[in-house]
Amino acid sequence: MFAIIKTGGKQYKIETGDVLAVEKIPAQPGQRVLFNQVLLIADDNETQIGTPYLEKAAVRALVLENFKDEKVIVFKKKRRKQFRRTRGHRQELTKLRVDLIAPDVSVLSEEELKGPEVPAAPPELKPAEKKPAAAGAKKPAKKEPKPKAKVEEAKPEKPKKAAKTAKEAPAKKKGA
Repeated sequence: MFAIIKTGGKQYKIETGDVLAVEKIPAQPGQRVLFNQVLLIADDNETQIGTPYLEKAAVRALVLENFKDEKVIVFKKKRRKQFRRTRGHRQELTKLRVDLIAPDVSVLSEEELKGPEVPAAPPELKPAEKKPAAAGAKKPAKKEPKPKAKVEEAKPEKPKKAAKTAKEAPAKKKGA
């Protein structure tokens, strides 16, 4: 059985168990999402085509992770005009695993629709947090503080020379 769903302005052909990357969905890893924009469901016996969507159909998926795609470089240039622009873009995506394709949601109970509880991903340690030391491990020795710089005694200031006034300055000779 396969289905075609629409999300993020794109259409995806999926089967149960598929892992796919779609435009970012506001859900955390470990949560389940339900897609109700199903365009087509087909199995060996029957094919259901929506106009544009199948009203009672739904697809359930598990969010595996949110990540950024590879960088795309956009370079614009206009010849003979000295115009060049380089920009980069990384699209935010969500990785999903398809759990269930349901042609008729009204037949399923809410428990089947939600699916089993999935524990959230374990929290990662922040750089400030440290793992506890193993039993019997030695702590690193503390470094001795560096000696402070020597303080030099202030030297007496030399008297400044007084500026010559116009009367004391020798007169310049003209035409020499």
